[in-house]
Amino acid sequence: MTTASLHITLITETFPPEINGVANTLGRLCDGLRARGHQVELVRPRQNADQSRTSDDELLLCRGWPLPGYPGLQWGQSSMHKLLRRWTRQRPDVLYIATEGPLGLSALRAARRLGISVVSGFHTNFQQYSNQYGLSLLSRMVTHYLRWFHNRSTLTLVPSVSQRLELERRHFERLGMLARGVDSQLFHPARRDNTLRERWGLGNDDIAVLHVGRLAQEKNLGMLKRSFDALRATYPQRRLQLVIVGDGPQRAALERDLPEAIFCGTQRGEELARHYASGDVFLFPSLTETFGNVVLEAMASGLGVVAYDQAAATQHIRHGYSGVLAMPGDEAAFCDAANWLLEEREHLRRARLNARQHASRQGWPAIIEQFEQQLRGACEDEPVADKQSRLI
Repeated sequence: MTTASLHITLITETFPPEINGVANTLGRLCDGLRARGHQVELVRPRQNADQSRTSDDELLLCRGWPLPGYPGLQWGQSSMHKLLRRWTRQRPDVLYIATEGPLGLSALRAARRLGISVVSGFHTNFQQYSNQYGLSLLSRMVTHYLRWFHNRSTLTLVPSVSQRLELERRHFERLGMLARGVDSQLFHPARRDNTLRERWGLGNDDIAVLHVGRLAQEKNLGMLKRSFDALRATYPQRRLQLVIVGDGPQRAALERDLPEAIFCGTQRGEELARHYASGDVFLFPSLTETFGNVVLEAMASGLGVVAYDQAAATQHIRHGYSGVLAMPGDEAAFCDAANWLLEEREHLRRARLNARQHASRQGWPAIIEQFEQQLRGACEDEPVADKQSRLI
């Protein structure tokens, strides 16, 4: 018996070729659903690269505003009437709303007006970002709004157990799990490049200490300097080089604070995989991740990962076996964990081998199949009741 295909609409502020964890995840999910025979319609703001592009049956481009601190990205404007007209003419079976801004809110309102089931995704810890920028009052307001938003969907998908527990404590309802995968053929130790390492000034027995990610305040990047300085102080006889891949508003400040570090800028695809595989130790000090795709990418590339015990690291790293963990916020423990990796050569060798073996089993196909089942289940459920749909 053939299972009917679905008409799925995905609403997001960010999508490939933009570089961030949310865009990467949504690109994988979208491609995977289409490969399984589903019609996927994408609704997103028009970006700088879309100036000559027009909307069609699979893509609806909306107006947007520049997003402060994110050059090239647009914050989608409310488009409720446009969405109502489009979805009245060609009704989706289910929506997946990945971002909670004005565009996502207008999609939620339109779907509730038309009685279309909505699945939402909790992809970004905006409330924790507010705390990082010293805006605790704004953080409470953002949490209230996010709870209000997600509790009006049939199901909210979160990527990690720790994130689910956190949202449950904050009274978010109807939460489901959708993990993340990694392309373990792209991110592979075989892509290690000695020529690249030589450009970094490293020989075979030297240690490249890598960080990959957006260089922004909420990523706790001050820990890169503190933990790397601790490594150099503990192992003065070893040649260590800090290598930072990525870009963002904190890059200039980091370049001042870390004059001996090598800044590689943004890397994509096989070049990104080559940079990963040419490293040895991966420092990931962020405390604001809902998941942290780079953790799995580093593990698949065969790196010894140092991270706080939350999100992807909690799910995928077994402390002292496939990486090392520290209690969230314990800076001394984070430095000690990094030091332990280099205490004996066998520690790092074993962690790298076990990390690769684990990550190689975390593929996308099973996750896409689970996502399909969750969307299909939402279609079968009644949309969350809304007695005042015209007022939201």
